[in-house]
Amino acid sequence: MKHSSDRILTTHVGSLPRPSDVMDFLVAKESGEPYDAAGFDACMRRAVRDVVAEQVALGIDIVSDGEASKPGYATYVKDRLTGFSGDSPPIHFADLDGFPKYRVRMGQAAGARRVVRARCTGPVAVRDTLSLEADLENFRDAVDAAEAEEGFLNAASPGVIAIFQSNDYYPSHDAYLAALAAAMKEEYNAVVRAGFLLQVDCPDLAMGRHVSFSEMSDAEFLKQAEHNVEALNEALSDVPADSVRMHICWGNYEGPHHCDIGLEKILDIIVKAKPSAISVEAANPRHAHEWAVLREVGLPDDKILIPGLIDSTSNYIEHPELVAQRIERFASAIGRERVIAGVDCGFGTFAGMGKVDPKICHLKLKALAEGAAIASERLW
Repeated sequence: MKHSSDRILTTHVGSLPRPSDVMDFLVAKESGEPYDAAGFDACMRRAVRDVVAEQVALGIDIVSDGEASKPGYATYVKDRLTGFSGDSPPIHFADLDGFPKYRVRMGQAAGARRVVRARCTGPVAVRDTLSLEADLENFRDAVDAAEAEEGFLNAASPGVIAIFQSNDYYPSHDAYLAALAAAMKEEYNAVVRAGFLLQVDCPDLAMGRHVSFSEMSDAEFLKQAEHNVEALNEALSDVPADSVRMHICWGNYEGPHHCDIGLEKILDIIVKAKPSAISVEAANPRHAHEWAVLREVGLPDDKILIPGLIDSTSNYIEHPELVAQRIERFASAIGRERVIAGVDCGFGTFAGMGKVDPKICHLKLKALAEGAAIASERLW
């Protein structure tokens, strides 16, 4: 894993807006409609080449495949693992309870696009690796063609899979986590073997508090979060820590977020996870102040921070100077070499449901790179 050794490196969380032809294929596939498999493969290969080249042109150092082939960052596993069928009950966001009209508006804003969330109804195991192999081949082709600095691929953590795909089979939540960890291990290993960084997406350690475990006390949730980290570490047991980064967030939606658990309460558990780099929200109005948590308590010496400096739910284009100032705050707290400039969350978490206009997304990433350059001049 590259460090900011002589300048602030840039990256993002993974998903990016998908072009219309990619969306058409994903919608057909998710809906069970017939589609041209060869056309799908060619479309994804082209889309990944394009999105990697765009990132490099915008000044992003550590690039992703934009999660082009995935309908959702946590729901794609239903097509790669056995044991899933039907649909899961709706996810409950506790912060929306006091705002019924706004909850309706959020649903209307999402449009007709529906996220398919199967439930676990049988033993979880690897179904096949064909989709994974295609992702790896397409990304290698794109990274090499664009001569990108470094590449990472996303994968869902056992904990976030359990949030989006409810358990109707295993006797306990922990048993379900263990099965998911064992099944996802092959995907995690394959990404690292292919020479890429692995990013495990772990919103369960933050968003999980007000989504799946809102009836618990903070202490009870933290105990569950520890179990989630234990399952994740087991799944990562074959890969080196410096080949893995993790993403923590409180839900990639524009809502009140007043029920979000504070970073200061979960940081001790997050740093117990194996990944050496931690991506965390730090730009939106609910969490922008939490750079001070790092100033107060620090970060273990073997960890790198990827703070979100760009809000992924707003169409405001951040000023590069603001980005630079945010970088400098984190650099003053934990050291410049341990900061990589990032984004709060993905710009296409679920295909077709991104709130930020694609062209604005590009300009936000450009602002990230420009801000990192300004901060680098001041810090070195």
